[in-house]
Amino acid sequence: QLQASGGGLVQAGGSLGLSCALSGRPFSSYALGWFRQAPGKEREFVGAISWNGGSTYYVDAVKGRSTISRDNAKNTVYLQMNTLKPEDTAVYYCAADLYGSGDNSATAYESWGQGTEVTVSS
Repeated sequence: QLQASGGGLVQAGGSLGLSCALSGRPFSSYALGWFRQAPGKEREFVGAISWNGGSTYYVDAVKGRSTISRDNAKNTVYLQMNTLKPEDTAVYYCAADLYGSGDNSATAYESWGQGTEVTVSS
């Protein structure tokens, strides 16, 4: 089970950190991805970290202002977003892919969290 948290309302230019905890499974064996879905739009890939933590990937829209990290001792993956923009407003989902490399396709992920809402005001 994946449980995402940390969403909220933030002003443009601000920062926000999201967390996602995985329970009931061997966390260190999973690649973790972050996706988001804005109102009226399809779900899109934000970024991911490979199962061994050796690789991270980001969509161009967040590259350079976002960081994904994982703490295997806490069974938690993090998404730190800085210099937030109104277009970052969306529901953010975390997802897990067993022994994954950090795929940018939603179909690669077997398990999904419930989503946490991020609203960036201008």
